[in-house]
Amino acid sequence: MIQQQTILKAADNSGAKIVQCIKVLGGYKKKYAKLGDIIVVSVKQLRNRSKLTSKVKKGEVHKALVIRTNTKQQKKDGSYNFFNKKLSNAVVLINKKGTPIATRITEPIPVSLKKKQFMKFISISPGLI
Repeated sequence: MIQQQTILKAADNSGAKIVQCIKVLGGYKKKYAKLGDIIVVSVKQLRNRSKLTSKVKKGEVHKALVIRTNTKQQKKDGSYNFFNKKLSNAVVLINKKGTPIATRITEPIPVSLKKKQFMKFISISPGLI
């Protein structure tokens, strides 16, 4: 579960390395973001070589799609969807239209996002989990 002030890893080639959650979108009572939710993030750290070629800058505010969380997510059939504990929370930065800023996603995307109509993200990712 992701809430405000959570530090996240950017799993794309947009130039951001570490981002921080500012707001969870989806209603005034929603406090936590799960897999497939949209959040607002601030860029905290850039990748080493991407200061000149990066599509984002430090301190900028963007929307992001959550593609991995540390907590287990229960499916409708009763089984659980979870990732390795060594892996941290991860997001993909998106623009105002809802398309990814990056041209490539570096990590696999869960199959549950395929059902939520995020086909553009699946097409540029290396695979499905």
